[in-house]
Amino acid sequence: MLTEKGVRFLAIEGVIGVGKTTLARLIAERWNALCIEENYEENPFLPKFYENREAYAFQTQLFFLLDRHKQLQNSALQNDLFHDLIVSDYTYDKDQIFASQNLTNDSEYAMYEAVSRALSRDMPKPDLVVYLQASIPTLLNRVKMRGRAMEKSIEGSYLRELQERYDHHFWHYKEAPVLIINTDNIDFVHNESHLQMVLNAIAECPRQTTYFVPEVR
Repeated sequence: MLTEKGVRFLAIEGVIGVGKTTLARLIAERWNALCIEENYEENPFLPKFYENREAYAFQTQLFFLLDRHKQLQNSALQNDLFHDLIVSDYTYDKDQIFASQNLTNDSEYAMYEAVSRALSRDMPKPDLVVYLQASIPTLLNRVKMRGRAMEKSIEGSYLRELQERYDHHFWHYKEAPVLIINTDNIDFVHNESHLQMVLNAIAECPRQTTYFVPEVR
């Protein structure tokens, strides 16, 4: 079990549509963990952002930044009597990745950076990060399949640039070990053997950045 190896806070990361929330929920269910999910539905600026990114990027990012800070402060730092493991479908650093792509106005980015630095001083760090990857066609198909109306305008070029930023971030990540899992050929929602393969890889709890490519027959 992860907690026996010193992992109390597990974070699942990856680009839009890769399956972060789904895997976090499955882990919480199988391993009796407290699940922290991003409150994207509560962000009033997000639908407007997808309609006009330049006009609503700053408001969208600032809302997410403050909300994620509040979530992690309220959940990850508490002693939970019923759960030994906490799993989230994001890291606090996620906001910085999106901000670097979405905030094209220098003044707004500078203001965002100042707020982010001030809040990051007391943020809990994950003990292990699972970074899910997938090809752009796979991501686009999964975004389409989940059917969120506001995501219809997402383009492959946007996801490609975002994935490049994610890759750069986690290839240089020093806060915790990172388990990188390619999910192109697996379906941990409908295939129990695929899910178990992923859970086994996570349970191994790598001590350094490790790339895992599931062997699917």
